[in-house]
Amino acid sequence: MFHECGIISAAVIITRSQKLNTVFNETPLLKKDGTIDVDSNGKQKLCKQKYGASTTWMGKLLYRLNAGRHGGCPVLVFGIQPAVITDWMGHNDREQ
Repeated sequence: MFHECGIISAAVIITRSQKLNTVFNETPLLKKDGTIDVDSNGKQKLCKQKYGASTTWMGKLLYRLNAGRHGGCPVLVFGIQPAVITDWMGHNDREQ
């Protein structure tokens, strides 16, 4: 809509790739004070609770772009992958 109204000429979107789900399945969810969040049973909550299928990710975004939902606006898209996370404990197992 912004492109059609002449407000923007192009868009850049940075989102997560599906491969990042591996990181979210292993990374604890943190509270605002930086401590690990736990559920009522004392079990660690994981980041995957915050980044489910309802949030934007590369698969959903590409589907919409391929369907023409960008209204003709040129879009540059970056999908974050595990290989760019340098302090992830599972970094030795990630794809290079």
